[in-house]
Amino acid sequence: MNLEIPMTKEEIYPWIVDMLHEMFELDKAKITPQANLYNDLDIDSIDAVDLAVKLKQLTGKRLHPEVFKSVRTVQDVVNALEGLLAR
Repeated sequence: MNLEIPMTKEEIYPWIVDMLHEMFELDKAKITPQANLYNDLDIDSIDAVDLAVKLKQLTGKRLHPEVFKSVRTVQDVVNALEGLLAR
């Protein structure tokens, strides 16, 4: 997995797909923007925390708790990362 932080909006989605695939051994075909992390991808709350920690490690920025709580889909993760990178 390329751990270089994506710089453009277009680079974020494939980067997130790669990260989810690597971290949770998910089939990339199941990782779509609309996929629900919990229902479709079987990511539990501990996995979600691991994901938030990984994003913090890679970006050096922490997701705000209210943003973290609102993340439900892969697109939500993309939007959250885009928000982090814009700060």
